[in-house]
Parts: sequence; C-alpha cells; structure tokens
Amino acid sequence: MANSYKALKEDFVSNLTGGSISEINTVTALAPAAVILWSTLQLRLSYFTPYTISAFITDSLLNVGVILLAVTLYSSSPALLAILILSPALLLYFLPPSTTRPKKISKPPIPTKPSDSIPPASHDDPDPFPVRPFITTYRGAMMVITCLAILAVDFRIFPRRFAKVETWGTSLMDLGVGSFVFSAGVVSAKAILKDRHTARKTTLARRLYASARHSLPLLVLGLGRLWSVKGLDYAEHVSEYGVHWNFFFTLAFIPPFVALFQSFFTIIPSYALLSLLLSGTYQILLETTSLKAYVLTAPRTTLLAQNREGIFSFIGYLSIFLSGQATGIYVLPRNLLPPTRLPNHQATAPTPRQQRITLLTRLATWSAIWTTLFVLSTSYTYGPLALPISRRLANLPYHLWVTAFNTIQLTLFCVIETVFFPAVHNRDNNSGLDKVAESYEAHKATSRILHAYNRNGLAVFLVANLLTGVVNLSVGTLEMGRVGAMGVLGAYAVVVTGVAVGLDVGGWIVKF
Repeated sequence: MANSYKALKEDFVSNLTGGSISEINTVTALAPAAVILWSTLQLRLSYFTPYTISAFITDSLLNVGVILLAVTLYSSSPALLAILILSPALLLYFLPPSTTRPKKISKPPIPTKPSDSIPPASHDDPDPFPVRPFITTYRGAMMVITCLAILAVDFRIFPRRFAKVETWGTSLMDLGVGSFVFSAGVVSAKAILKDRHTARKTTLARRLYASARHSLPLLVLGLGRLWSVKGLDYAEHVSEYGVHWNFFFTLAFIPPFVALFQSFFTIIPSYALLSLLLSGTYQILLETTSLKAYVLTAPRTTLLAQNREGIFSFIGYLSIFLSGQATGIYVLPRNLLPPTRLPNHQATAPTPRQQRITLLTRLATWSAIWTTLFVLSTSYTYGPLALPISRRLANLPYHLWVTAFNTIQLTLFCVIETVFFPAVHNRDNNSGLDKVAESYEAHKATSRILHAYNRNGLAVFLVANLLTGVVNLSVGTLEMGRVGAMGVLGAYAVVVTGVAVGLDVGGWIVKF
C-alpha cells in the first residue's frame, strides 16, 4: 500500500469525536424494528415456514439489508427507515392469522413397554437451560451490524460520527466492540449455571486449563492479524489498541481472568457487583494517579508503553464480560421462580407465564439499574462525577453505557418474542414428550439468518475481517462514490451471510 494512501486512510479514522447516544440508539433500534416485521410475517403469514428461497431473500433483506441501509444511505434519517419498516408490520399484525398450517412435526414415539422407557431425567424433564430465541436474535443482530461496520467504516458513505472516537465520546463502533464482549459473557454463564445445577465444583486448575483451551486459538488469531498488518503494510490506527495489540488479544486473555474471578464469587456472590468493583477500582486509579496520563500520552518507548491502550483497556472489557455473565445468570435458566409451598406441604411449580413475567421484570429492573448508574456517573445535573466516556480507556462510564444498552436490547427482543411467539415459553414441567414441539416453536421464532450469524459468531467475524482486508488492499475505498460503495458493501454482505448460512446448513460449528 502506497505510503501516501496509507497515511490518508489512517487520517480518515483518526481524531474523530463520535456522535450522540440518542442517534446511536435510533440507528440500533432498526434491528428490533426489522425483527418485528420478520415476526409479523411469520405470525400472520407463516412466511418463513417452510424456509424457501424467497423466505431466505426476505430474511436477508430484513436482518442484513436494513442494517446496511441504516449505517449508510439512511444514516441521517434512521427514523424514516424505522417508519417504513414498522408500518407494514402494523398493518399485517391486525390481519387474521394465516390458515395455512406448516408441516406436521413428528414427535418421539410413546414407549409402550417398561423396558423401552427412557429415564425421566433425560426424557421427561424439561431442559433447565432451553434455547432462548430472543438471545439468538440479539446476538445475531449484534454480529450483523459488527461485520457490516468493520468494512463500511473505510468508505465515505459511512458517517465519521459512527466510527471509533479518538479518546472521548461515543460512537456506533465504540458500542459494537463492547457489545461483542458483553454478548460473549451472556452465553458463557451457561457453564456456570450447569455446574450449579449439578452441584459440581470445578477447581481453579481445571478452570484455568479449560480457559487456556479457549484462549490459545484466539492468541493465534491475534498473532496472525499482527503479522498480516505489519507484513502487508496495512493501514492501522495505533491509538486504538497500541502498536502490537489487537482485539483478538483482548478476547484471548478474558477466559483465564474470568476463571480467576470465579474464585472471588464465594466472597462476593454477584457477578454484577464484581464487575462494578473492578471497573470502579480502575476508574479510581485513573482519576487519582498518573495512569490516565500514561495511557493517553506516554511515549511508546517500551513494550508496555507501545501497547498501553490495549493492556489497560482490558480491565474495562473484563468488567463488561462479567456484567454479561451477570445477565446470563438470570436470562438463561428456564425456572427463575422456586416452587410454592402450600399449607398441605405440597409444592406447586410456577406457571410458564409467571416465569416469563419474572424474566421480563428482571430484565427491565436491571436495565433501569444500569441506566441509572450510567446517568449518575456521566451527568452534570444528576450525578457528582460527570465522567466522560472513553472506549480507548474502557473506563467506568463506558462499561456502564455498554451494559445498560445491551440489557435494554435484550429486554426489547424478549418483549418481541413474548408478544409474537408465546408458545416458545409455554412449556411447563408436566408436558412430558413435548421437547420436539418446544424445539420446533423455538426454531419457528428465530430468523435463519440471525441464527447462522450467532451459531458461528467468531468464525464469521474472522471471515469478515479477512474480507475487509482483501477489499481494502484491492480497491481504493476512499475514492468510491455512493453507488460503488453500496455495490461493494452489498456484495460483501452477501458473501459474509452466505458463509454464515453455509456453515449453519452444513451443521458445522467452529469453536475457538
């Protein structure tokens, strides 16, 4: 890459100040809006059952195309795009349901002889941690916007206020990085819950060994990215993570540190509180010592100083991951309420409706808590701190902002699922052989595209990074007009989506 063009590309993403949180919220609200239209089509027309070619195209346009339009052509008028999406959804919703029934699902045969019966623990009991379609939708939508933004940011059609800020401020891409880590924390809570459910105690040594198995491939990816960037003389924004550090290194070091923090859970039995203590202590050090000045201005004369942003911001990302785990603890289990003891000493299990109301209440409550903490930490009017947000530092306000946003997003997707697909959560402990039906309802309530993006999220993210590099080394992104840029971005979206769906259809799960 010519030095003059490389410098131009680096300047294009440097010294940016971001945009307003309200605008970011409006743009990201297009994902739930698209899911509402998708859900309406499925509820009223059974449009995505069976999943035909036209269903695939519509699914792609809604859950990928809409996001691409939101960050490019409609970036200045996302509310208009939301109206265009929600208007037909509103009209369809008040139509009578489709009379066309999908194919009848097959259920397991009912055993007729005692010898053929399946043990109750493996057959009759509902899965204590069922598939949550709204979590799949949330994570899939987050992956879509992340993959689109990492290439779109190199085109002029992508507003500079959406690109990562230099030091202080908020932007769409700043939020995306933290959301990636938070969503990983949400699903990682399942392993903790399973250990609790089986009363199994895992030693620190075993946890560190398991975390090393997850970290090693990510370290390899981080080294591969470092080699490719330096070897190909690729444009890079050094103040983002440092000279050698990159996001894959941040992801790689999270598992072992999380394994260590699980040991503190016996002392502080709350991952939310652990995350706040870690982030709060880090913020105190930033404010009362020379750490902030060191991270932002120190000469890059040593290995630590060369990578100071990546190393110290890791503390903030670890806090975000722990907040994601705290959220996963109460959104993943089927039963959030214990059985009720009656006067005759019999136990009555809460109904699925009561369990769902409890889930929504907890999500709404924690959304309010995280939002309140964020306002108190950043507001000049309502809080004593008035701290600025910095993704570069991954400070306390950044941690609270990312956590509040993602908890609200989860709440929105959970509400959508509850309204449009109540059958997903209507199974109780007495439904016997309805596991197949439950799986079918979850499948029917989930976009195939978003399911594919979620199922192999990190692999798709890696493919998106590779394609971004290929595009940037092949064409002059800064010189392309609106039509050319949309053509390249559209083709890129098709390829990334094709890879995600191809892996899903093939039944391949790439784990790191």
